[in-house]
Amino acid sequence: MSYRSVNPATGEVLKVFTEHTDQEMMDALATADEAFVSWAGRTIEERAKIISRAAQLLLERKSELANLATLEMGKRIAESRGEVELSAAILQYFAEHAAEFLAPKSIKSAMGDAHLEFSPLGVLLSIQPWNYPYYQLSRFVGPHLMSGNVMLLKHAPGVPQCAVAFEQVLRDAGMPVGVYTNLFLSNDQAGALIDDPRVKAIALTGSERAGEALASRAGKNLKKSTMELGGSDAFIVLDDADLDHTVAMAILGRFGNNGQTCIGAKRFIVVESILDKFLPRFIAAAKDLKLGDPLDESVTLGPLSSDSALQLILRQINDATSHGAKVLLGGNRAGTVGAFLEPTILTSITPSNPAYKQEFFGPVALIFPAKDEAEAIAIANDSPFGLGGSVYSTDIERAKRVASRVETGMVFINYPDVSWPDLPFGGVKRSGYGKELSNLGLEEFVNKKLVLVPNIPAEGHT
Repeated sequence: MSYRSVNPATGEVLKVFTEHTDQEMMDALATADEAFVSWAGRTIEERAKIISRAAQLLLERKSELANLATLEMGKRIAESRGEVELSAAILQYFAEHAAEFLAPKSIKSAMGDAHLEFSPLGVLLSIQPWNYPYYQLSRFVGPHLMSGNVMLLKHAPGVPQCAVAFEQVLRDAGMPVGVYTNLFLSNDQAGALIDDPRVKAIALTGSERAGEALASRAGKNLKKSTMELGGSDAFIVLDDADLDHTVAMAILGRFGNNGQTCIGAKRFIVVESILDKFLPRFIAAAKDLKLGDPLDESVTLGPLSSDSALQLILRQINDATSHGAKVLLGGNRAGTVGAFLEPTILTSITPSNPAYKQEFFGPVALIFPAKDEAEAIAIANDSPFGLGGSVYSTDIERAKRVASRVETGMVFINYPDVSWPDLPFGGVKRSGYGKELSNLGLEEFVNKKLVLVPNIPAEGHT
């Protein structure tokens, strides 16, 4: 596996990194294992001081870090700055709230005085994707370093400079050696780490294929894992939706981050009585997107992350149309330089079409008419994925009722899926399992130990 920093807007190779050797990997694991004892032994306040300082450094270096993310994976510069700000907010949130989350929790029990204690597990292995090169790290680092764990981090091969820059932030914040270690590893090397008994748990954000392989290996080793494997989120437009607002949210939800968001709106399920009003507005708004250099502040749609990502989605579009899908907008590569795709809208996608149950990780929207609310819910649930989704209606109680029937980990009303430090993040079905962020995310990788002082005689009880 090659760790190459390539500008997807130009194709220019910016920097190439050498993978760590097996010996370097095992040395890093030994260092992490040794560092765990002292890091876990620190007070929460001591850990919080370092994590809070890291949040401050992220903000101080916002321009530099944002520019790096834009150069490496093509995120629009304004979105890159927003990602750095969100990453800092996540670190600060856990620095401020971990003590509350980790405090012993009383349990009312007829057996006596009972409580739960929360303690760290040890060395965690995290494997992260390229589409949010700082946010993905922050939402893992914030809760799990604050709980006293230490970690080895394998970032995506396409964003090595972001990986190095984030590690440097933590070092400059005072993070002890071995507590957080970035490693440039192959998939086989990462698998070998899962087998090592010093690694206690695994977290992946990535593809279904990677999830199947890593979850299987973690299970074989009886190790806890969390999997966030993407999705094909439903954007449900009911017949009483505010169209001006809904179309604006549709553009934001589908074309934000150049369409490369796990919780991006991908399947637009529109009640037929409002479809003829929604669709022309949506097409017109998508046509108005300005493709170009993501460092240009006026650009509203940048490139895909790589040429391979572009070629994949072009094959998906071709496969969809060869099975009967109709192109309402776009569908082609834009220009000859860079990994640019025209904003694309497809419709007439039947259940037999491969596109019906695929995830399109790019600026492609799929339109599904529904005769009524019930059919909209049925179409939304007819998916192998279940990460997020959103419902649009001027009747909030109605929207909540619909949201309750959608089989997914998160549903938002009149707004596309978002991520925030105090909101639990995670899905169901083939979108994976486990939660990130909030107190629920922090509790994924701690030992929840029961301590009981019985108030009854021990005889006769088990």
